[in-house]
Amino acid sequence: MTSVIATTRFSVLDRSRIRAGHDGPQALRDTVALAREAERLGYDRFWVSEHHSVPGVAGSAPAVLAAAVASATSTIRVGTGGVMLPNHQPLVVAEEFGVLESLFPGRIDMGLGRSVGFTDGIRKALGRDKKDADDFGAQLAELLGYFDGTQTAHPQVHARPAEGLAVPAFVLATGQGALVAAEAGLPLVIANVRGEDAMLRAIDAYREAFRPSAHAERPYVVVSGTVAVADTTEAAHRILVPEAWSTAYSRTRGEFPALSPAEDILARDMTDGERTLFADALRRQVYGTEEEVADALEKLIEHSGADEFLVTTSTYDREALLDSYRRLARIADLAARRDA
Repeated sequence: MTSVIATTRFSVLDRSRIRAGHDGPQALRDTVALAREAERLGYDRFWVSEHHSVPGVAGSAPAVLAAAVASATSTIRVGTGGVMLPNHQPLVVAEEFGVLESLFPGRIDMGLGRSVGFTDGIRKALGRDKKDADDFGAQLAELLGYFDGTQTAHPQVHARPAEGLAVPAFVLATGQGALVAAEAGLPLVIANVRGEDAMLRAIDAYREAFRPSAHAERPYVVVSGTVAVADTTEAAHRILVPEAWSTAYSRTRGEFPALSPAEDILARDMTDGERTLFADALRRQVYGTEEEVADALEKLIEHSGADEFLVTTSTYDREALLDSYRRLARIADLAARRDA
């Protein structure tokens, strides 16, 4: 283990992806089981996500799922990656996390994103519009104000039992969203979805614009991404295939399918366009043997100056996924850190 990896926290985000031949309820149970294993291995946090009316994703109610995860574990921090704030009223989000923090004190994180529903139909069902994402900064300020009693958007309205509780908030963002995190004085969660150079520029802008706050005295950066570790490079690559194909499929058809076995996908007769998108989805992932992944993570963490790495891997083969998380925990020596 390198010194840079030794000083970096490692956490897990699970999207509750549905697998071919399985259903949504099973995906949610798999998420809870993975949380138990992540806790045993020594990961710092376990987060769940929010997706509405997406065929291949079961995680639609992150606060509810976070409660189930927290109930099934005892020490790992539990949160959201994230609640998409423009989809909700800040008061309701404050109340939900106030309840979570009251039931599981000192273990709850509130990861917040600025996305709205995936399609016009979903946004209409949620009572939202694309423009609602433009108000993210104001929504965030209102939400935080419910916890410390300073919100002024709705005088004489109080979030019970949130008011007076301290729930760490994180902003999931790229580009301009990174500046919202900086201005609010909150930790930033960011991925290289637009390439590493764009991610590094956003991180630099966040650090430069950061304003110390009651929430954080200094910038705090969580880099998120897919990591697959196996006994061979080829085996690690196969772990990434189901999610990469799902991503490529979504870009041509507008929906994420259930995750299929890697061998089924590799046997497909893809169009040129599909093959290009499939290769692009695989390009920026970290995978390989333990030695190869340790080297790649060291470089990424050094370049970004990340304080924490949030692993977001999804795949069809659950045993391969669990083995990957075990190997990554060994790379970072998480068990020794937990027991120190």
